[in-house]
Amino acid sequence: MVVASGTNSYAKEMAIRKRIANIFNKREDDFPSLKEYNDYLEEVEDMTFNLIEGIDVPALEAKIAKYQEENAEQIINARARKAEELAAALAASKGQPAHADTTIDGAPSQNSLAGSGQSQYAPAIAGATLGQPRPTGMAPQPIPVGGGPDMQGYAADDKEMMKLRAERAGRAGGWSAELSRRRAIEEAFASVWI
Repeated sequence: MVVASGTNSYAKEMAIRKRIANIFNKREDDFPSLKEYNDYLEEVEDMTFNLIEGIDVPALEAKIAKYQEENAEQIINARARKAEELAAALAASKGQPAHADTTIDGAPSQNSLAGSGQSQYAPAIAGATLGQPRPTGMAPQPIPVGGGPDMQGYAADDKEMMKLRAERAGRAGGWSAELSRRRAIEEAFASVWI
């Protein structure tokens, strides 16, 4: 059956991607430059692809184990940060007010969650998943209020930084100012009647 093997390979790919994302969980702000971050993402994707396709698996597993050992503290901190963000998003979706106890970079501190009656973050055992509760029903989405981190985890920036992000997002989607100008000129000349 082709469907069963396709579903099985999809499940295998998703399991591998989830495992790798749990280990290689650095963000753009963990790197001094965008190029270094993109190189990191490319290396992680190459490893993921090779694991999925079964290419040089023993060497990749050794590399992953070495990375895990060398960066154990960073991995745990990133998992904790993600768990805190999920807990804050869950609290916001339930209409509970956000806590003022935050760290220097604007992310909620672990103390802010300890006093709120929510459970503390406990790191997952390798390969295990956190049983994060999910919001149920048709609760309205929370409206972001300035000062806290946005959906990507960045603190609210000034207008110049927001403009730069919007410009980068457009370029990532294949849009450019030149493309827009060229199209406007073509449409203008196409509408001229002689």
